[in-house]
Amino acid sequence: MTACSAIQTPASGESEATGTTVPQIALNEAAIALLPESVKASKTLRVGIPTNEQPTQFYIPGTQDMTGINPDVARLIGESLGLTVQIQVANFDSIIPGMAADRYDMTVSSMTPTKERMKVLDFVDYMQMGTSVAVAQGNPAGIEKYQDLCGKKVGLLTGSYQLTVNVPDYNNQCVEAGKPEIVSNQYQDTRQAISALTSGRQDAVLADSPILGFAVAQNPSIEIASEYDFTSVAAGVPIDSALKDSVAAALAEIIKSDAYQQVLAKYGLETSAITDARVNFAQ
Repeated sequence: MTACSAIQTPASGESEATGTTVPQIALNEAAIALLPESVKASKTLRVGIPTNEQPTQFYIPGTQDMTGINPDVARLIGESLGLTVQIQVANFDSIIPGMAADRYDMTVSSMTPTKERMKVLDFVDYMQMGTSVAVAQGNPAGIEKYQDLCGKKVGLLTGSYQLTVNVPDYNNQCVEAGKPEIVSNQYQDTRQAISALTSGRQDAVLADSPILGFAVAQNPSIEIASEYDFTSVAAGVPIDSALKDSVAAALAEIIKSDAYQQVLAKYGLETSAITDARVNFAQ
């Protein structure tokens, strides 16, 4: 599924929190000078964004226009670089292959920079977020911390940091403690995992804190058992695209701006602000 969305004025009556506009930010001439000639010529930044996950990225009701913290950060980068941003929506696990196939110039998808991902992408940090464990209301499975997930049925987003990095580490700890490994079940979006949790098919869901925090606020049948492990997430560009330096220069100024703080506040994510747009800092 692919949708394109240029920056536009919200429709009459549309709330600020669900618009596709972002606060104005000055052109970064130094960053623009570093853009590859192909991007300068196209004047367009094709950005791969995952499917519906509030508040990180989600469709404005009744439209195919994406809003959320990730599209808004992408739009800030586009404004800084004087480029039109095209949001192209795809499943999270298809974004890196899509970049290899030249379908996207960049991804802003709450992607954690890991050594494995850095074999094919360059990364620039743009915010931080934690991991949370969501359980059914009343916590019938008795899960208080991630160490309690041993032997439990856990829903995870396909291709996520939690699935590819956290769970293998947790399973090693389970085995060392003489406990059974986590029973991992993969879903294309966290809403599917939460549905499995509320229907009793999962004991817990392990995912990014903003997504599960929003889900709990909307769904009284689930609660957060644990929140931990705050790490940076980063914008990714193909390693051979020559975009890294221009995106890094843009983000270095963006995270110092009022516009950045306003965008985070728009989604209640003020505590996710960072002060250093690190380049290729593996988690």
